[in-house]
This record gives sequence, structure tokens and C-alpha cells, in this order.
Amino acid sequence: MQVILRALATGLFISYLPGLIIPFKKNTGAGFLGTLWGIPLVYIMPTDFLLYAILMLAFWAFAVWVCKKVQLDSTKGHDNPKIVIDEIAGYITSMLFLPRTWPYFLAAFVLFRTFDTLKPWLVKTFDRMENAFGVVFDDVAAGLMANIIIQIFIILVVRG
Repeated sequence: MQVILRALATGLFISYLPGLIIPFKKNTGAGFLGTLWGIPLVYIMPTDFLLYAILMLAFWAFAVWVCKKVQLDSTKGHDNPKIVIDEIAGYITSMLFLPRTWPYFLAAFVLFRTFDTLKPWLVKTFDRMENAFGVVFDDVAAGLMANIIIQIFIILVVRG
């Protein structure tokens, strides 16, 4: 069971790849690769807004549960960079109610990664929580911030 949980937490072990290629680098890029997993997941999720939102909420709960259960190297702190299920949850959040076109996939990706990396106020608040909820919800907060920015862009520019 622990192997299955570890596979889920690490994006089917994708988060181990950067460390194998560049073992001495602090920022491994695992979060970037984990976020990439969000793209095909969003693509196959239902287009019905309500069903998407329900599945997203369920994924949040599932991600918190997985983070709580998985045990990785504890020297990395409470938010181990090898755990990327939280990045997947954040990206899914960033695409809530957005069209499934490549410009939106890309905008959500760039904004989510930016907010997740820079950790503005709301994201940092969750990041300081040293538990599974904080591990997941700092990324959810980054996804919500990205989504709000894109929604504002749609309202002001696209619909003008």
C-alpha cells in the first residue's frame, strides 16, 4: 500500500527524475513536472462545471489524505519537494471554469507556477502550516489566485 501511496504522491515517481539528472541542485523542478501531470487530468475531466468542481474538491481531499499517509525523507521538512500531488491539485484548481484551450492551459500553468514559487500572502499562510492540509492548500491557494487573474482577464479583455 505504501508503494501505491508514494506513486500517487510523487506523480507516478516523476518527481524523482530531476534529482537523478541534476542531483546537486536545490530547486529540483519536481514541482514543474508535477504540474505537468495536471494538464492531461484537466483535459479528461468533465466539461460540466458542477461536476468538475465536485471532482476538484474530491481531489483536494484525496491529496490531503495521500500527503498525510505517505512518508518520504523527513529531512526535507513538512512539504517534501518529491510530493507533487499538491501541484496537481493546484493546477486543477487554476483551470476551474476555464475553457479547455491551449492558451488557457498555458496561462494557468504559468500563473500557477509563478504564485506557487513566489508564495504571496495567501499562499504563504497555508505554506506555514506544517501538516498535510498546508502542503496541499498552499498550492490550491496559488491555483485560486491564478484562476482569479485569468477570470478577470476574460471579463475585461476577452468579453470587453
